Amino acid sequence: MDGSFTLTLQIVITTLAGISAQVLAELIKVPSIVFLLLFGILLGSDGLNILHPHELGVGLEVLVSLAVAIILFEGGLNLELRDLGRVSGSLRNLVTIGTLLTLLGGGMAAHWLSEFPWSIAFLYAALVVVTGPTVISPLLKQVEVDRQVATLLEGEGVLIDPVGAILAVVVLDTILNSDAFPLEIVSGLGLRLGIGAAIGALGGWLLGLTLKKASFLSEELKGLVVLAGVWGLFGLAQTIRSESGLMATVVSGIVLRASSIPEERMLRRFKGQLTVLGVSVLFILLAADLSIASIFALGWGSVLTVLVLMLVIRPISVLLCTWNSTMNWRQKLFIAWVAPKGIVSASVASLFAFLLTQQGINGGEAIKALVFLTIMMTVFIQGLSARWVAQWLKITSSEATGAVIVGCNELGRLMGRLFQEEGESVVAIDTDPEACQKAREDNLRVFESSGLDHDVLEEAGLESIGTFLALTSNGEVNLVLSQRAVEEFNPPRVLAIFPQNPKTNLTASKTNKAKVNPAFITQLPIKQWNQYLKDGQVKLGRTLLKVEGLSFQIAHLQALIRSGELVPLLVRRKDRLTVVKAGEEWQAEDEISYLLHDPRPQLLKRLSGGTQASRLALEKLPEVEEIPIASNVAESTVEQMTQSIQ
Repeated sequence: MDGSFTLTLQIVITTLAGISAQVLAELIKVPSIVFLLLFGILLGSDGLNILHPHELGVGLEVLVSLAVAIILFEGGLNLELRDLGRVSGSLRNLVTIGTLLTLLGGGMAAHWLSEFPWSIAFLYAALVVVTGPTVISPLLKQVEVDRQVATLLEGEGVLIDPVGAILAVVVLDTILNSDAFPLEIVSGLGLRLGIGAAIGALGGWLLGLTLKKASFLSEELKGLVVLAGVWGLFGLAQTIRSESGLMATVVSGIVLRASSIPEERMLRRFKGQLTVLGVSVLFILLAADLSIASIFALGWGSVLTVLVLMLVIRPISVLLCTWNSTMNWRQKLFIAWVAPKGIVSASVASLFAFLLTQQGINGGEAIKALVFLTIMMTVFIQGLSARWVAQWLKITSSEATGAVIVGCNELGRLMGRLFQEEGESVVAIDTDPEACQKAREDNLRVFESSGLDHDVLEEAGLESIGTFLALTSNGEVNLVLSQRAVEEFNPPRVLAIFPQNPKTNLTASKTNKAKVNPAFITQLPIKQWNQYLKDGQVKLGRTLLKVEGLSFQIAHLQALIRSGELVPLLVRRKDRLTVVKAGEEWQAEDEISYLLHDPRPQLLKRLSGGTQASRLALEKLPEVEEIPIASNVAESTVEQMTQSIQ
């Protein structure tokens, strides 16, 4: 009873520590593996001596195997084949040529610098060819680099994990059976990959078919059916050929994602939660089982080995593997810098250390220590610096410019011209032939199609454009368009004009959480403002908010917005142009472009020497003048505050 309680307490403490590390990492915005490693070491025998993972015995190996299966399946489930198509050549090269280069380079570095025997050196190199989706995915969520870079890094992390694990098994088999021929080694690798891929593809297809046809299953039960199916496929593949189960789980996830099942979002959420739990528990246990003394015993040669892996081998590998890609040097440099190792390296290294010790072969603990040193250095150096490197290279998604505007009505065309006059690329989309023709006359690039068409959005370049703006006259359509854009392309800034009825406003509020923001002001009557533009009853103005009298300017601006006389359109802040969000918090030095309603009849305008403002706004944007928002309440009339554009 005491023994079972002790083991129970170990699992409870491990889970609490793991989830606490995840929460702390989320709060501070750093990779969770940083705190998982620290907490694990702190609770282990070299710290507070609370956790003793070796007491789990063979149970630790079982936990590692099942958790890694779920982690890799979830990685495959998150891979989008259409995205992979854009980086397929580079990804294929990284998984094949890159793996070979890392194996050879890492092996030589470990032999010459760490003074490992050749066999043990190449076993270490095989363990660190992987990059690890459990580290890459959270890292990319925090850094938010552009889509092409993120897709390549995520794809590499997921696909190279089973390849690396199988490669490590092949190298281990070679060490344990030193009389094996090279042909046997290569055939063993190919056989494991082939069996795993075949079982995973068939199993993923059957799982997708089951979820589509079995309408009697509840959503909660479907998630558990998939969990049981994944473990079943993993066990079947492992039974047929050892270590082929990892490839089976990855391929089954990719195939299930491609099956377009209705419950895909629910499954991804459920499997994501299981992955977080699995990673949290495993990293705490594996780190607690680590001997700090064994890491220090490695010496400076091992530190140099890891640095060579990070600063020489990885950059050379990325340079060769992306030679013919369309990525620029900034993107390639970031990919070369970011290659942190994760749970697969740690778990397989821990398992191999045990197996080598069982066989009476020296070097098991040294390999485990060097692998963990590699994880620590890559995570702490590359992981913690990734945000600053991305910002320095200017490849964060927030740096992306340009706009895709759905809706070629008067307001949509005006926004397109405003972006163009600021030197940013614009693509307009609409189904109305007449509206599209008017947009072409304004020199906008136009697609006469639905904004829900994935191929059109892809051709419009939404994967690399900074702003998606839905400005059709139908608010419900705007919400659907925006939500689809977030789900399929996830651009940095997604804005839409929401409808005004209470039911839809509730929907809009929920959609905001999915990264969709209301454009300009809340509940903008877009049909009314389109009519103002058509009738020329507007003035286009631009103003700079100054530090002196800022509070008066902001109050006055907000008063005009509330009265329905003014609509802010764009704001330039710190040299970055963005569409104004409803409820925007204004700051000093903001330069605001806005529309002001001017209800004077057109005849009076002509008699007074004025011109049609909406036409001028479209034709002579370079002549837009700075029109100061009054900082004195006495200047609150429209005529005192603005000038028409001459």
